[in-house]
Amino acid sequence: MALAGVIGWPISHSKSPRLHGFWLAELKVAGYYIPLPVAPADFPDAVRMLPKLGFAGANVTIPHKEAAFAVCDSVDPLAQRIGAVNTLVFRDGTIHGTNTDGYGFLANLQDLAPAWRPEAGPAVLLGAGGAARAAAVALIDAGVPKVTLVNRTFERAAAIAASLGPAVEAAGSDQVPGLLATAALVVNTTSLGMVGQPALEIDLSACAATTVIADLVYAPPETPLLAAAKARGLVAVDGIGMLLHQAVPGFEAWFGVRPTVTAPLRTHVLGV
Repeated sequence: MALAGVIGWPISHSKSPRLHGFWLAELKVAGYYIPLPVAPADFPDAVRMLPKLGFAGANVTIPHKEAAFAVCDSVDPLAQRIGAVNTLVFRDGTIHGTNTDGYGFLANLQDLAPAWRPEAGPAVLLGAGGAARAAAVALIDAGVPKVTLVNRTFERAAAIAASLGPAVEAAGSDQVPGLLATAALVVNTTSLGMVGQPALEIDLSACAATTVIADLVYAPPETPLLAAAKARGLVAVDGIGMLLHQAVPGFEAWFGVRPTVTAPLRTHVLGV
């Protein structure tokens, strides 16, 4: 009976148990996926205890992704570049870490915007947190020629850009109109537009008709940014697919079966 879970603080909002529960039932896997509320001060000890309790691994969410990086015995090169871990796999008494956020982001983008091509042009990422870093790495590796990070705190965006190489640049909010005019892809990686948060204030009128607009927020499923994109006839990519796709590698590692992302899964996870 394989065990896995998701560690966060708080954790009651997480849709991961609903997601993995669907796959466990669909694939008839004998296993459980459990929400694990763990306070930051307890995180290292809690993670080290999980293998002893029979866990095969765990997902890690806010605020633990950087702490997870530190607690691992080994971390793959991708997670090293991103600087954070969201998936733990326990092997022979050791803790291995990886980051599937970039994989999930790119798989969702390719799923919902099949006409988009990495070589189509620059990407603009709004925000400079862990999600922006994961998305930037994925886009660079896919072949996007330039990624620009836009953040209220320019210095934070500049620090991330410097760590990721010459294909990544930083810009201030005042440069957004000019950046949108040449962008093939625009991505909101902030929490703006989320339920309980103010909307992202951005004018999409400078975007070309072929520009793809993506939002990593998935509550609500259609954010004000995506609604504005659709009103202009632009391709809009919502955030729930990233959550679904990023879960695939972890499920396979823990339960030994590779699941697929489907329309029924999306409906189930959204609870509609």
